[in-house]
Formats: sequence, structure tokens, C-alpha cells
Amino acid sequence: MMNYPGAVEDLRMAVKECPRLGLGLHLVLTSGSPVLPAEKVPDLVNLEGKFYKYGPFVERMHQINLTQVNLEWHAQVEAFKKAIGRLPDHLDSHHHSSYFTPALFELMLDLADELKVPIRLPIGMQGTALAEISSPVIGNRIAKNTIGYAQVFVDGFYDDGVTLENLVSILQQIAGDDEHDTFELMTHPAVLDDELMCTSIYNERRADELMLLCHGLTFSMVKSCGIDLINFSDLSQ
Repeated sequence: MMNYPGAVEDLRMAVKECPRLGLGLHLVLTSGSPVLPAEKVPDLVNLEGKFYKYGPFVERMHQINLTQVNLEWHAQVEAFKKAIGRLPDHLDSHHHSSYFTPALFELMLDLADELKVPIRLPIGMQGTALAEISSPVIGNRIAKNTIGYAQVFVDGFYDDGVTLENLVSILQQIAGDDEHDTFELMTHPAVLDDELMCTSIYNERRADELMLLCHGLTFSMVKSCGIDLINFSDLSQ
């Protein structure tokens, strides 16, 4: 999230300390301030010059100014490139906002095509309408294999699902799936600090995620299940 304080420093630290780590760009429309001056994207911000939060964004999403979204997303890409001198290895979005309408999804796909990078495809998640909203776009673009993506998106390791038993079950399900080759497991691991506690309501579970993802049983399950750990740069474009 290039509009958040410390993003540049954190990116540079990640590149230095974990040079093989895949680093994607979390496109933002629903949190914080835009990367561009607010006056350049007036339809995307409230009177305080900040992005509309999730609820107001959803209410306005069908009237959103796509030209301004395109400008802002390109600015976020440029901020990423300027920080570490390379493109993100994939695109996704905060609150899945880029998938909420076919028009927004098309814009994201155009950006991915331009950058030649894969995307997260969170379609078919239980309890959401993403598959329904985006299906016309998927039929036209994704099905033609012009954009790289993981074939299966797994969002069950979250909140109450953050347990070792559930993580093991997820890994077993992945290993037993003979119909698909690539999977994305959505995770939010973090080391807690005061800033995170103040800026995200999903906080303490992040520390639990980190602990379980680094658990010895997790490593042994990945190995015994024959799962190869990859990042988005391994997905064909």
C-alpha cells in the first residue's frame, strides 16, 4: 500500500533482507490518502482529502471516476518502482476494491497487461459476489490466458480460521486437488507494533498467522504433501 507511511522504507528493507521475496502492489481506493494530490483525484476523496472508507466507497462504486482511478493507480505503481527500482510481481487490491465492478476490474486488467504482471484473482470466495460481478470480464480476458493468476484462491486462513488444525487441513486439500496446479493462500502475517494496532482492526490475529506459518508442522506438511512454494513471478504471463 504505497499511500501508507513507511511503505518505501519497508519495501527497501524487504528487498535487502529477503531478496527472493515476491513483492506485489496492493492497489488502494478505500484507505488513507491518495498518492496523487487530492485535487487531482477529487472524485475519489472526501472533504478531508482522504479516500472514502469501505462503506461509502461501495455506495459510490458504480459512479466512480475511472479516469481518476487510472491516474491514481499508475501513481501508486510509479511510487513502487521509484522505491526499489523494479515492478511489483503482481497486482491485487485493498478490500478487493478493484474487483467490485466490471469497469474497475477491466481497469486493473489493463494495468496488469501494460506492466506484464499477474494478478490476484479472488473469485468464488464464499460469502462474496465477486464471481457474479466479475464473470463477464473473466470470460473476455482471464479465460484467454492473457493475464497470469493462481488457479485457486484460498481465503479460509483468516480470523477464526487461524488455527494450526485449519492450516493443516488447507494444505491437505491443496495436495489432494488433482484439477488445479496453482493456489494462492491469502495470509496477513505481521509483527505487532503500536502503528499496526492503531491502523488495522485485524491485528492480533496477524501475529497468530505468523507463528503458525512458521510452525514446524507447517513446514513438514508442505514437504510431505509435495507442495512447491512459489511467488507470482513464477506464474506465466
